[in-house]
Amino acid sequence: MLNPSVVPARSFLYRELQKRGAALGEVNGYGCAMRIGSDAAAEDAQARSLGLCDLTPLKRIGFKGWATAEWLIGQGATLEDAPNRVYPQDDGARIARLSKGEFVILGDLHLRSTLPDRLGIAWSINNASGCFRVPREDASAWLCLSGEHAGAMFAKVCGIDMRPQHFANNQIAQTSLARMNAIIMRNDRGATLAFDLVFDLASAVYLWNALLDAMTEFDGKPVGLEAVRGLG
Repeated sequence: MLNPSVVPARSFLYRELQKRGAALGEVNGYGCAMRIGSDAAAEDAQARSLGLCDLTPLKRIGFKGWATAEWLIGQGATLEDAPNRVYPQDDGARIARLSKGEFVILGDLHLRSTLPDRLGIAWSINNASGCFRVPREDASAWLCLSGEHAGAMFAKVCGIDMRPQHFANNQIAQTSLARMNAIIMRNDRGATLAFDLVFDLASAVYLWNALLDAMTEFDGKPVGLEAVRGLG
């Protein structure tokens, strides 16, 4: 098991994860919870029923400004005009369009996509007029809530109906979640219902525990990255 003190960065949730018996591995320079507990098959089943995973160690980046869409397209991104939609990219990354001019780019679970890094290298204040970088990697936590009960669980902490028959795949809600602002994106993993949650990093421990409390009714539990990767 990785000692989190030997890696350059740690999620704000690493202590919470260690309490749950997480086995940490290095991902993108972070100590990341790869597995929680010793029964991998049971954990994989948990992710398909109702699991909560910390994806904060994975790559993400943000941009906003009146010319951001044009700049992203010029860098090879695939986008459409509709806001509050997630646009999957060919290399596994996803671009969440929050408004006409604001975007969050999420890397893939296996870190195969080069898009977040390429955009970070390509952007500068001098060569991207009307496009400004948002430090999502430093300011925003990222969780994944997966499983067949995920949509129903949201009724306890969110005023929007997230059940799959009412909230489409790749749809985004910018709303109040457990009394704090959050971006909720439906991003199914294979055939499994899944949501990505992006929110203020400083509130990571609060929201993590609030969600786990709400998940109790459905026997939801934390899962590691390997279980979410296994969903497809």
